[in-house]
Amino acid sequence: MSRDADLPAPLPATPAAHGGPFGKALLRAGFEDFRVTEIMNVVPEGEGEHLWLEIEKTDWNTEDVALWLAKQAGIHRLSVGYSGLKDRRAVTRQWFSLHLPGKPDPDFAWPPGLVALQARRHRRKLNRGTHRGNRFEIVLRELDADREALERTLHTLSERGVPNYFGEQRFGRGGGNWQRGQTWLLGGEAPRKRALRGIWLSAVRSGLFNRVLAERVREGVWDRPLDGDILQPRDSRGLFEADQDASAGARMAAGEVHPTAPLPGKAGMASSAACQELEARALSGCDALIEALAGEGVDAARRATRLPVNGLQWAWSEGDVLTLGFDLPTGAFATTVLAELVETHTPVNDN
Repeated sequence: MSRDADLPAPLPATPAAHGGPFGKALLRAGFEDFRVTEIMNVVPEGEGEHLWLEIEKTDWNTEDVALWLAKQAGIHRLSVGYSGLKDRRAVTRQWFSLHLPGKPDPDFAWPPGLVALQARRHRRKLNRGTHRGNRFEIVLRELDADREALERTLHTLSERGVPNYFGEQRFGRGGGNWQRGQTWLLGGEAPRKRALRGIWLSAVRSGLFNRVLAERVREGVWDRPLDGDILQPRDSRGLFEADQDASAGARMAAGEVHPTAPLPGKAGMASSAACQELEARALSGCDALIEALAGEGVDAARRATRLPVNGLQWAWSEGDVLTLGFDLPTGAFATTVLAELVETHTPVNDN
């Protein structure tokens, strides 16, 4: 990719690692078919200036809930905190906090689609990234697939995990944020709203990461270390060079560490040897785009290429309905798990 290339470039392909997909299924036939529950790292203590609310929401965006809470409580929007964004077309349970120094708990008049599950005081605001993961309960309907292959692959997912691709949600409807981000970074029109800047930058970096991960999947090394790899311990943001640990291969097989791929930007921890060669090959033609990311002050980072699928359970019903339950860490996408199993489509009235 270069400044002279036709823009925008298409989203990178994301090949499956376990032989799928094995058929097709209907996803999100109703809100209740896609349920998400936050798994928290922090438990409210019961006292303090911040009111923490666990809310079940249906057909509400997270930011819209935060705005509604601020209005109801008579406080500034920035006095409302949450840990992560959740799907609108789903039934999701997540926590919000309201800064209410010297004030009693508000008497909320809850609208349709919002249900308060519990309320507790705490001394600190709820900040982004406070939860450690999410529990997903997903129903696939009208399943037209090889059931034997699905059963076999579900066992494999439980043992090996899946490639840690960024899901389609990261790139906007029809990949629009990925496309507009490229156009801007390579000399096109900048986003008019400042909030869009971060969204577009994130979409571009995520697409470049997916390019590298796709190459590792094609070469069968998405869950195996390469010479010169940069590894990340499980449940940690730390990084270290694979060559510094003689037991890296065994630790990876045990699920203790994962390989990583780059989120491009300025000056970061770089791979070497075979890993560097693979990354350079995957990102061939992207030099101008990566330079533009650095020019926007984006710091380089790395992300694990393997996504563990914890607590995976499944059940069949009515012949063509498959219900899945699993836990994923923050920053992971349930759709990347589903893509290893079936191609999904949503109702035509999904907006």
